[in-house]
Amino acid sequence: MAERRRLQTGVDWIQLETTPEDWKAADPALLATMLGELHLIRAFEETVLELAAEGLMHGPAHSSIGQEGGAVGSIVGLRSTDAVNGSHRGHHQFLAKVLTHVSGGSLDPATLVTPDVQAVLQRTLAEILGLAQGFSGGRGGSMHLQWLEAGALGTNAIVGGGAPAATGHAWAQKHSGTTDISINCFGDGSSQIGSVLESFNLAAAWKLPVLYFIENNLYAVSTHADEVTADSRFSVRGQGFGIPSWRVDGMDPLAVHLAMQEAEARMRAGEGPAIIEAEVYRFFHQNGPFPGSAFGYRTKDEEGQWRARDPLDRVAREMIALGLIDEAGVESVRAQAQAAMTAAVAELIEDDPDAEGKRRIKPELWPDPGFVDVGIRGDASELESLTVGEPLTYDGGWRDAKFVDAVAEVMDRRMAADERIVVLGEDVHRLNGGTNGATKGLAKKYGPDRIIGTPISENGFFGLAGGLAADGRFRPVVEFMYPDFMWVAADQVFNQVAKARHMFGNNHSMPLVLRTKVAMGSGYGSQHLMDPAGIFATSAGWRIVAASTAADYVGLMNAALALEDPVLVIEHVDLYGRADRVPDGDLDYIIPPGTAAVRREGSEVTVLTYLSMVHNAADAIEQTGIDAELIDLRWLDRASLDWDTIGESVKKTNNVLIVEQGARGTGYGGWLADELQRRYFDWLDQPIERVTGGEASPSISKVLERAAIAKTEEVVAGLERMRAAWGGQ
Repeated sequence: MAERRRLQTGVDWIQLETTPEDWKAADPALLATMLGELHLIRAFEETVLELAAEGLMHGPAHSSIGQEGGAVGSIVGLRSTDAVNGSHRGHHQFLAKVLTHVSGGSLDPATLVTPDVQAVLQRTLAEILGLAQGFSGGRGGSMHLQWLEAGALGTNAIVGGGAPAATGHAWAQKHSGTTDISINCFGDGSSQIGSVLESFNLAAAWKLPVLYFIENNLYAVSTHADEVTADSRFSVRGQGFGIPSWRVDGMDPLAVHLAMQEAEARMRAGEGPAIIEAEVYRFFHQNGPFPGSAFGYRTKDEEGQWRARDPLDRVAREMIALGLIDEAGVESVRAQAQAAMTAAVAELIEDDPDAEGKRRIKPELWPDPGFVDVGIRGDASELESLTVGEPLTYDGGWRDAKFVDAVAEVMDRRMAADERIVVLGEDVHRLNGGTNGATKGLAKKYGPDRIIGTPISENGFFGLAGGLAADGRFRPVVEFMYPDFMWVAADQVFNQVAKARHMFGNNHSMPLVLRTKVAMGSGYGSQHLMDPAGIFATSAGWRIVAASTAADYVGLMNAALALEDPVLVIEHVDLYGRADRVPDGDLDYIIPPGTAAVRREGSEVTVLTYLSMVHNAADAIEQTGIDAELIDLRWLDRASLDWDTIGESVKKTNNVLIVEQGARGTGYGGWLADELQRRYFDWLDQPIERVTGGEASPSISKVLERAAIAKTEEVVAGLERMRAAWGGQ
């Protein structure tokens, strides 16, 4: 008979409940501030629902009425330098943080609404209504509320999307030598999301000062938590990651606060993350001014039982029992909060002169439509003080260097000069330079705090890097071992990092570099061999560089690391071992955006390409004898392409061939051909021709892989097709 024994995790999982003694021991000023914040948030949310019912809200109105106790209890004691991000239902989280910031964490019930409090209420309402005076100029709306000065990192419309960013912010706090903490607020739905669980693992492994605050309101839109998980006590998740957890009644703000104090002490002492699960209840439907019972998935009896536990009433009753306030005082707090919202509305809303009995948003408060694309990326002015170098015209000495050695060397030079740079990725710290040698020697030189080997969790560690970049104290460089892994991290790559700067009204930059390699020809099959340029080129916010020579790589990487935007740096395995050269001097020059390289001048056709296909195209041009102008694009994104050089060439040759190696459907050339025909249609003598791989991703079979990708032979065929079309010989 096998011997069996029950294992224990050894990690605390605590149910915390308040007693009358806790209320007696509580600081009266704390309770007064809680009561004030609760009523301000409630009055705010009632106003939002009122405006939504009038049709004045464009977009959703995810009310937090009923859930205020969790947000206020957990946030009321924080510093302004502590950070909070939240979910799509995040008005209460945002308001608790910004009210605590402007009030210094102390509100007087007798004079609840100071000018600063009034200003915060109005700006938050303006943001939710999409108005120019909002914190993000109206871009963020209800689901993307951010005010960095107050430590409000931004609420998030993607379920679970904010967890990696908060984890990254906590990394920055820890490694900046502070005792500040970060809180990621999310709901029961997010507790099943992979990015949240990946964040738990990273925070626990690296002992980061981040609290995962679960607002368990029992429902998704209409699905009860018991329907989708075996254990709906979501704080149990902490047991699997070695994270101590607390479970509290979220309708009791003091219970939440006491749990928060215990968790906070652990985090500020450097002991790592914590989890608090607060059981709360949204009094209204997922979106809008109706209760859930109106849609049939909850009963009125259930709603009534929860309404009887209203956190506003709980705090008021306890304070009255302690003699800290009376009924008239509570009514005064509510009246002041309502009056503040009436005043905020009066600044934003007016009677509609064209519709009797109706109101409208004051027309002059809408954002200027010209603001629509402002802040997708920066203006690259941060590069102006740096030395521009052009390897094509460099007349100094050279030294031999393999391409991959130049990759490691330029990173070494930049890390030595800028202590903010940290490198994250799978195995980057091992094998003397990762799987290809691109970080050769860096781990020994800079140590585990700057060359960081990650778990295999791209969505988690890339999102963490996004949080680091948004914080601004560090400049992360992330390596994806293969570009196909971007799909694993797609939310963080495209929904979060790419959009953040624009989505929040250009409130912050996003200095992040993502390195990856194209490995076509290496036999790794359909899930490892794609060229990501075409996908990233369609995602506003990303800059893209792709070097064909070691000297170019140095200048392009230097520029990428200096920019305040996310930059995808694409490499190619065919180039890594290539005998190459770099300038025999410092490697500090940059090749700025808008700088293509004309590798060969010609008059008959413009060939546009990048990476290793520059060399294949050069060979093909020589084989065909066509007088082609070969342009190495270097910068690939819409904002960074060298349109001047491209345009001059097209107007000269009147023919364009776009050359790339990978699959046609996801290829970069599809986007580029569309842009070129609209810009230069009048100068084109024939349709733009493309050389690409096949429709499908490359297979593992050596024969099928070669058939799926483009090389010199395919470029020759493309050039010959063009020659046939113009009748050349």
